[in-house]
Amino acid sequence: MGVSGSGKTTIGKRLAEELGWPYYEGDDYHPIANIQKMSQGMPLTDEDRGPWLAALRKLIQDLLQKNQSAILSCSALKQSYRDRLQGGSKDVRFVYLRGSYEFLRQRLRERQGHYMKASLLASQFATLEEPEDGLTVDIAQDPTLIVAQIRHALNL
Repeated sequence: MGVSGSGKTTIGKRLAEELGWPYYEGDDYHPIANIQKMSQGMPLTDEDRGPWLAALRKLIQDLLQKNQSAILSCSALKQSYRDRLQGGSKDVRFVYLRGSYEFLRQRLRERQGHYMKASLLASQFATLEEPEDGLTVDIAQDPTLIVAQIRHALNL
C-alpha cells in the first residue's frame, strides 16, 4: 500500500513472481467513473472509493476462502480502508511503501501511460494515514532490496 508512484505495482509483481503467488493490481478494480475522474485530475472521495474497496474486499474474501496466498497492490490510504480490506483476518498483512513527497512527485512526473496525474499526489498525501501496524519500507532503495526486505520481515 502507499500513494501513487510508491512502486506498488513494481514491488508487488516482483514479490509475487519470487513467491510464485498470483498478483492482483488494485487499480484494475476501480469503476470506470473513478478512472475518468482521476484522469481529469480530480481526487477521489470516500464515496467514490466505496465500490472499489468492496470489490477488493470480495477478492480478498475469495482468496481467503480458497486458502490462496496472493499479492494485491492498492493505495489503502486510510486506516478505515485497511480495516475494511482486512476484515479482521490476521492472514491479511500490509506493507507500506513509504517515500517523501518530493521523491514521489519527481517519479510521477517521469511516469508515462498512467491515468494518475502528478497533480493528485498532494491530495493523496492529505488523505494518507500512515499505518501504525504492518511493515513500513523506504522506497528510496533498489526494488531488489525492497523485495528482499519484505520477504525477510514477513518470513516469506
